Amino acid sequence: MQEENLIDMASNDYLGLSYNKELLTKAYKRVLNYDAHSPKASMLVNGYHPLHKEFEEYISKKTGFEESLVVGSGFLANLSLIEALTRKGDLLILDEEFHTSGILASKLIKKMAFFRHNDSSDLERILKNSTYKRVIVAVEAVYSMEGDILNPDIFDICDKYQAIMIVDEAHSSGVLGDNLLGVYDHYKIIPKKNHIKMATLGKAIGSYGAYISASSHIIKYLLNRAKPVTYSTAPSVFDIALAYESYLYIEQNKDYFKTRRDEFISYANKLFNKELNSLILKIDIGDNKKVLKIQEQLKKNHSIIVGAIREPTVKSAILRVILRLEIEKNALDSLSFYLSSLSPT
Repeated sequence: MQEENLIDMASNDYLGLSYNKELLTKAYKRVLNYDAHSPKASMLVNGYHPLHKEFEEYISKKTGFEESLVVGSGFLANLSLIEALTRKGDLLILDEEFHTSGILASKLIKKMAFFRHNDSSDLERILKNSTYKRVIVAVEAVYSMEGDILNPDIFDICDKYQAIMIVDEAHSSGVLGDNLLGVYDHYKIIPKKNHIKMATLGKAIGSYGAYISASSHIIKYLLNRAKPVTYSTAPSVFDIALAYESYLYIEQNKDYFKTRRDEFISYANKLFNKELNSLILKIDIGDNKKVLKIQEQLKKNHSIIVGAIREPTVKSAILRVILRLEIEKNALDSLSFYLSSLSPT
């Protein structure tokens, strides 16, 4: 349960937009321009609202993809992509640290493999030694537990083998790049026909839902074949309007967010002796009971809430700290001071 009096270093509200009431008001006014304020049906029946279309066109223009498709959540988006795209004779390859949504969807696929986390050489080894009609590779732009950024060599490997590449930008959209648009922006990569970008709206964007950006061919295919799209009510109109306002706000204030992002990462690197590239700080604890005790002590004595991530979600228990740009640096000082006082055993 959310507690208002705590310093939030646990949620994925990277930019602090969840507290921006101006965006809430603007989204409300945007929705009021239309007769219907809810989707009422699935995308293919009568649920495709003009605001869905307007937002999709905006996102496509911003990200450089041909078309985009709004989806109810990131979880549903990954299910849609993996279940719909992988056909008989195709090979699905996942990074071993890929999100649970992809792991769940992969259980529907007969021919699949995992490659070592962020290891382009291991990915190429699998591609060289496998037979398939087509290959789909799914990776994350920023890995939600480790906080590390996608190895750019993986783009080259996927292009070399003409693999369809799914890039989950849940934790990078709104965080990485000169324009805060994610890993494509960060590495200055121009989207190609085999590239698919999935980004959520419920983290840095401060709303709820997701979108998929890809070639026109892939988007049209998903719209007609992806079960979570065709058999679910279309995404909330208000949430899409709120995400739209958030993107416009980020665009207008990107210099502020970039400066603060870079300052936070630099400060945390010095304070915790890390080499962070994202706003996710992982602190190894290694014991499920101990990590819960630390979480409780931080909450009780320092009014700080952090994530206590335990097995089997991770291989070994960690504290997951989000460097939300709305917190003060002295909160990081308090966290560092407390952790340094802990017994190593």
